[in-house]
Amino acid sequence: MSRSEKAVFTNLCMITNGDEILVQERKNRDWPGVTFPGGHVEENESFVKSVIREVKEETGLSIKNPILCGIKQFQTRKKERYVVLFYKTDQFEGKLTSSDEGEVFFIPRTDLNKYVLAEDFDLMLKVFESEDLSECIYQKSGDEWVLELL
Repeated sequence: MSRSEKAVFTNLCMITNGDEILVQERKNRDWPGVTFPGGHVEENESFVKSVIREVKEETGLSIKNPILCGIKQFQTRKKERYVVLFYKTDQFEGKLTSSDEGEVFFIPRTDLNKYVLAEDFDLMLKVFESEDLSECIYQKSGDEWVLELL
């Protein structure tokens, strides 16, 4: 049995400003709705530098000191492990600017339930905000995939 497997690495970043959070209304048909900005880690790119780059590309903001606060993982149809690294920061500068990925804007954290969220974003948010959780993983249960928080 091989100990290696193909993997795809991505990231999401929760940016806070007091009681507000930065969200992105995604245009992607594969995963539409409100979520945090982020994207793919490029070949030979560090995970931290990738989240800094992705946030800049999608929001116009330059973030500092992103802290790894959790992960999400699942198996793709191509038999690849898809890993999403969760980061958060409250340190940023620049002019907020939307991109082709979607509109970005700050909202009060308490207003998040007023928006259509990307699939499973409400569960991922629990990991971003929890001191006791660190992982979202899809596990096979019979014929269904079930998201488990650990």
